[in-house]
Amino acid sequence: MSCDLIHFSAGVKEFRESVLRDPDRPGYHFAVPEALGQPGDPNGAFYADGKYHLMYLYLHPTKGYCWAHLTSLDLFHWRFHQDAITAGKIAKGCYSGGGFVDDDGKAYLTFWDFVATEEDCGGLRIAVSDPPYEEWEILPDYIVPCKSFGGVGEVQLPDGKVIPVAAADPSNIWKKDGWYYVQAGNLLVLNHFGRGEDSPKDQKGDWTDLYRSRDLKHWEYVHRFYQRDVSNRWTEESEDDMCPSFLPLSTSRDGGPFSGKYLQLFISHNKGCQYYIGTYDKEKDLFFPESHGRMSWVDSAYFAPEALVDPSGRQIMWAWLRDDPEDVRQRGWSGVFGLPRVLWLDPQDQVLCMAPAQEVERLRYQETDLSLSELTDQAVPVEGIDRLSCEIDLEADISKAVRFGVRVRGSSDGSEFTEVYYDASSQELVLDTRHGTCKGWPAREAAPFSPGSDHLLHLSVFIDKSVIEVYANNRQALCRRVYPEKKGDEIQIFAEGSVKLSESRAWSLEPSNPY
Repeated sequence: MSCDLIHFSAGVKEFRESVLRDPDRPGYHFAVPEALGQPGDPNGAFYADGKYHLMYLYLHPTKGYCWAHLTSLDLFHWRFHQDAITAGKIAKGCYSGGGFVDDDGKAYLTFWDFVATEEDCGGLRIAVSDPPYEEWEILPDYIVPCKSFGGVGEVQLPDGKVIPVAAADPSNIWKKDGWYYVQAGNLLVLNHFGRGEDSPKDQKGDWTDLYRSRDLKHWEYVHRFYQRDVSNRWTEESEDDMCPSFLPLSTSRDGGPFSGKYLQLFISHNKGCQYYIGTYDKEKDLFFPESHGRMSWVDSAYFAPEALVDPSGRQIMWAWLRDDPEDVRQRGWSGVFGLPRVLWLDPQDQVLCMAPAQEVERLRYQETDLSLSELTDQAVPVEGIDRLSCEIDLEADISKAVRFGVRVRGSSDGSEFTEVYYDASSQELVLDTRHGTCKGWPAREAAPFSPGSDHLLHLSVFIDKSVIEVYANNRQALCRRVYPEKKGDEIQIFAEGSVKLSESRAWSLEPSNPY
């Protein structure tokens, strides 16, 4: 063995041990193992040959922006493959896009090639691979090329009019009646043509452009895929639609039959992750939004959604937890995702439901019955579990409560803590990190939520070092990162007013990340 190889091996071991010692690095929320995961968008998700495939965007120190490639059998334990898209295959690198598997088993990745030279301004492109999806070929033709500024293309309509069109952040591909379809995100068109007070109304706000192809090589512009509500009932004129994902919704957490409705997941850069639920008119190739919701409520910390549908019919999404701590480059790694989140439509209320993928339960051990029956204006400590890597499950009648929830990552002197709770007066699910983080993005994030006429609240709280994630009644969820200066791990279940608990359990959760 050469001295160079011995030195390299020691360096790898030292890095691995430094990561293991990092008090903020989560253990079961996926974390990029090394390099700069900023931007750290999850990308290119698909299911094939019994495996979940997921890509993520990261900045390689010498190669530029690349797509890493992972596979998993259970959504939590991941195997790394060679990068799918690198700056060695395209001039400068790539930004976000989606994944698709055709009937013949070939997999396709759509991505934004943002190269900008005098001869080539980049555009939307496709990479293709055969099973086992180890080698990816970049197809030479663009879905749509960019013009003089990246992210904006140009098409000529049948009447001869030339219009700017979206040419950034392509969605997943889908197939219908022998045609392949893909959307493109509109941020750059909005920036160039829709930000002024006197800008045309049709250039303001969120929308996407739709393209189609018979052979995945030659593409044509169709039209805008949907129209936003111009009354600003749902979104604001300042918001864009990027990182779009368009997939069918099932009717249960286990998947099952198609609900008849589709989900358009996307971000706006100023407001974070959000969605439309609506109907897909396959004759007109138009999506008609019928309702709107957000997954980020105070900033854009929950960002860049990516989703797939697995063989059971489950729609599963990931999101990048974007909070940019100041010392990120000193740690040698960055980039964390929220839990894999299952999304489905309640067939009765026609609202979006969400819950962690059930596979998280395989990480449970050290189950603890907290034996709580009633709390009145008090706080009770939680013991007997790993308080930096755990799940807390509570169900309570909150008809007489003012606030009810959990304080986590608390210091022994009580000066630092993060609160997760239901606020009865405002009918909100709240994740308040203002007293529990010394960097990152401290905030009180509050999402609208009502437990219903039975006044039963079911809270599932996940603590994973710096990641705090909460789900309420499978109807609302929040996720943020915290960086307590005192590194406390104390947990308290608290009530203001009175609550009656029918369930109070907790588990330690085994880390699943490879470092």
